[in-house]
Amino acid sequence: MPGSCLTIILLSVVLGQVSLADQPQTMRVDFYHTGNRNLELFSLDQVVLEPLPWPGNMLQPIDSTFRGKYAFAVVDPDSGEVAWSRSFSSIYGEWETTAEAREINRTYHESLRFPAQSRPFDVIIKKRGEGNKFEEVWRARIDPNDYLVHQESAAYTDQVIVIEENGDPATKVDLLILGDGYTAADGDEFLAKARELTEILFATSPFKERRSDFNVWALAPSAAQSGVSRPSTGVYRDTPLGATYDAFRSERYVLTTDNKAFRRIASSAPYDFVEILVKSEIYGGGGIYGLYGTVAADSDWAPYVFVHEFGHHFAGLADEYYTSSVAYEAPQQIEEPYEPNVTALEAPAKLKWRHLVGKETPLPTPWPKEAYEKHSLAYQAIRKKMREENRPESEMNELFRANQEFAEKLFSTADYRDDIGAFEGANYQAKGFYRPALNCIMFTRTELFCAVCSAAIEDVIDEYTKAPD
Repeated sequence: MPGSCLTIILLSVVLGQVSLADQPQTMRVDFYHTGNRNLELFSLDQVVLEPLPWPGNMLQPIDSTFRGKYAFAVVDPDSGEVAWSRSFSSIYGEWETTAEAREINRTYHESLRFPAQSRPFDVIIKKRGEGNKFEEVWRARIDPNDYLVHQESAAYTDQVIVIEENGDPATKVDLLILGDGYTAADGDEFLAKARELTEILFATSPFKERRSDFNVWALAPSAAQSGVSRPSTGVYRDTPLGATYDAFRSERYVLTTDNKAFRRIASSAPYDFVEILVKSEIYGGGGIYGLYGTVAADSDWAPYVFVHEFGHHFAGLADEYYTSSVAYEAPQQIEEPYEPNVTALEAPAKLKWRHLVGKETPLPTPWPKEAYEKHSLAYQAIRKKMREENRPESEMNELFRANQEFAEKLFSTADYRDDIGAFEGANYQAKGFYRPALNCIMFTRTELFCAVCSAAIEDVIDEYTKAPD
């Protein structure tokens, strides 16, 4: 690729001792994902050769975890051999479970990234169908030598900052922290927050023990105004990444649907995973497996939200809470979830984390569920009223603290508070789904991942840093 040598030289100057010279280039397939609850269509937008070499682990080309709602594969059209595969989830995949998807069509722009190929290949996308088995939903023939393959430039390389560098991106997990809603004058504030939240992540097990397996980069293109959009309160901002509150009309849910801008900016740095810091003090965030995580960086709860949402994005962990309001509709029937930390407990003897359950721990596992639900439902009603009245964020934070204190006090006397078991209430449902521990970062605003979530995180770290056994 013309200019690729210059790009690598720039990287070595800007990013330190990073070595990517032996890796293939990074290729990206951009496409449109369209439909509703009953119809799903895919349309090719463009094929992109990104400016930097592939940052991933070439020793593990085939996904070993398959945690997402979708999966893609790069396949030789003649032999059928799979050159690369990964699972992922998407904004569309979440949106189609909302009530709105029964009424209208929507289109979302999405991307697949993988090591560049030298010969024509097929890109195949599969989606979970009956029994959560993957079924092919789209196939496209790609010629990497077509002159219409867009060669992207590294427009933001000189703005990339090293937060932590532990080695060659090809053998490390590369986390890119992007900032949105930060003006040029806010640059030092963004960098300080990126470093603070990096330390929070690496103070949390199992990331703490695997810190040397990560590189962390930071980049915040300048916004014209500080802050991001919050439409439900009449606040609108045109920011570089387009992050906004009120995704799916959920007031705390922060996403960007401007995938083109997101990819264009992110391609100036080596990345496997992305966390977007939005300049806001209003509690909020989001996380989608294989896409990105978001967090309101100035919220009092940013440390918790950063780690919680990264659990979604990085390891495909499910939400374990079930009393908060969400935009998604309840499933029509209960079936075993594909996420590693929730179960329908259809066969206790075959529980996916059975090896971590003690002989004396009953399944299902008793816990003070009735008392928790009574308090939580009252808390949610208060929270809803406070949001409607647009009460100060300081008052909302006090409510959050009081709720967490109640939960921790209640759990402290539970019989199986330290056990791995199957505690009913998870995946947004009070009945039918079970979580592995009484408490976890994926359930309440606590500081620890349970043993099941920790193991799931380590599986992903291994996939990006080690050779297969």
